[in-house]
Amino acid sequence: RFHVVGSGGGLVQPGGSLRLSCSAPGLTSKSCGMDWYRQDEGNPREWVSSISTDGTTRYADSVKGRFTISEDKLKDTVYLQMDRLKPEDTATYSCSVNGVYVSCVGAYWGQGTQVTVSP
Repeated sequence: RFHVVGSGGGLVQPGGSLRLSCSAPGLTSKSCGMDWYRQDEGNPREWVSSISTDGTTRYADSVKGRFTISEDKLKDTVYLQMDRLKPEDTATYSCSVNGVYVSCVGAYWGQGTQVTVSP
């Protein structure tokens, strides 16, 4: 099982930056990766980015070129660096363990962290 903890949200002006963190002890030893999702009030949850255990990264078109996902394997922590933020990036961001191995499967989610982009 994973205890996933997300953090790092806040209020930022358009064009600003934030870095979200998602800690999941055991992530590296179990060869799992991480997804980031976001959901704004009244909208369905949207996949944002993912990193797999081999380091492969993927991004939604809406954030490509502005967001960067990375991992510190020693800390079992995944980061989402968000640059050039836009008001439409405002949402609650959540992280979830991913992977093809049985050890990665189980709907392990961190608590959401609010990101608000506003003048």
